[in-house]
Amino acid sequence: MVKELNKDNYEQEVMKAKGTVLVDFYADWCGPCKMQGPIVEQLAEERKDVKFCKLNVDEAPAIAMELGISSIPTIMVVKNGEITFKEAGLMQKVQLEALL
Repeated sequence: MVKELNKDNYEQEVMKAKGTVLVDFYADWCGPCKMQGPIVEQLAEERKDVKFCKLNVDEAPAIAMELGISSIPTIMVVKNGEITFKEAGLMQKVQLEALL
């Protein structure tokens, strides 16, 4: 399951979470984002040791701006509150697995 984030739960669910969190930054109008979503969903079904989340940048622009996210989709990996990876562009499943 991929948890939907917003401005109210982002800090708690991602930055204060223990362990590894993968966040998919997206927008409903973004074509590549529509391709990224199912890849993240599939990985979430397979990897129960990682928390998978998604954040709509149109609904939480302040968070996107604070993180310097100017292109979507962007994948960010946070381990115990520390950002270990952040990159824009469509990523395949094998690339995401390598990050985790």
